[in-house]
Amino acid sequence: MSRTQEAPHESAAHARYPERPLRIATVQDQAVAGDIPANAATAAGLIREAAAAGARLVLFAEKFLAGYEPGLISADPLKCAVQPGDPRLAPIAEACRETGTAAVVGAAAQDGPDLLVSAFVFGPDGTIVTRYDKQHLFKTEQSYYRPGTVGCSLELDGWRLGLGICYDSGFPEHARSAALDGCHAYLVGALFSTGHGHHESRTWFPARALDNTLYTVLANHIGVTGGWHTCGGSAVWGPDGRLIAEAGEDRREIVLADLDPAVLRGAREAETLLADLAAHPTPAARAGHVLA
Repeated sequence: MSRTQEAPHESAAHARYPERPLRIATVQDQAVAGDIPANAATAAGLIREAAAAGARLVLFAEKFLAGYEPGLISADPLKCAVQPGDPRLAPIAEACRETGTAAVVGAAAQDGPDLLVSAFVFGPDGTIVTRYDKQHLFKTEQSYYRPGTVGCSLELDGWRLGLGICYDSGFPEHARSAALDGCHAYLVGALFSTGHGHHESRTWFPARALDNTLYTVLANHIGVTGGWHTCGGSAVWGPDGRLIAEAGEDRREIVLADLDPAVLRGAREAETLLADLAAHPTPAARAGHVLA
């Protein structure tokens, strides 16, 4: 289901809980630089494998369909960016349709003269439901890409799922916007590197989960892409901020997790952050003082 920013929605304080668990797969594999057909075939295989394990939705890393690769993408967008009606996405659509599984697949997209960092959402029937464009561009991306302007919430089996891409997750307001739109989980395809990137991911994702009492799901790259040495570790955190499942740092892997409505309800009853925010949405005035 696709909804625009202007569509009415329930506030987080009054949102209904899903009726049954939702199994999500977050996957990681080595992307082939600049090769959309090869990466689409890999994605289709991962979707089928995850679906065989019961996944209803499969989440991929940022720009997985060409690798991170800003230089390659900007130099040859016809080859390395997804175009409107792109036939190279057909293997992914077919895998979703055959298995009845949804997928969120990262790619650069070309929109007229502009390039965007995007997540393409495939429904269980294989149709492209919508495209989310990254709203917060990292400093090294700003000369290549145009930022997105609209957030994105999905609905699947009664679960509301907010989308983010990499650097989006570093801004608390981004996940908070999803939570206030009634989302139960926040799904992010990303590139986090070894060293500081690994530290960021292990700080941001549990924080976004606990701050908003929702599940957070990360899909990361493995290997080297776009000059970055990535750290894998695709993972799922519960609405209490605790780690549920995690991949290794350097191997192809499918991580499965069941999002549980009873766990979600319990976390939100124990941590009443969203309900309290809804009751007092306007921050109190601040007074400034100078200490001699």
